Amino acid sequence: MALKRIQVGDRMSQAVMHGDTVYTAGQVALEAPGESVADQTRNILSRIDALLSEAGTDKSKLISATIWISDMSTFNEMNEVWDAWVTPGATPARACAESKLAAPQFTVEIGVIAALG
Repeated sequence: MALKRIQVGDRMSQAVMHGDTVYTAGQVALEAPGESVADQTRNILSRIDALLSEAGTDKSKLISATIWISDMSTFNEMNEVWDAWVTPGATPARACAESKLAAPQFTVEIGVIAALG
């Protein structure tokens, strides 16, 4: 079964399609580093929307999501943005953990798996 890679870089691809599934890399707020958790979450979800669109799918086909936040006290702030974004009745399986992220200006990272078609 062939793989299709999206936005291929030297270190990683931003998404990989295999069979009827697309896997995104963990996305950070490249356009909003250092902004509020809500703003970073909005930026990340916009990036995920674009990757899913490029793969030929959308957030209504999410299978799972993994969310890392640098401070669990911001969980509710992130969730307000997440809850407004997800498709009602099509929410994915999800995990959220507190984690030190790759750089201090990033407070949220999200990776998703979605079905194609």
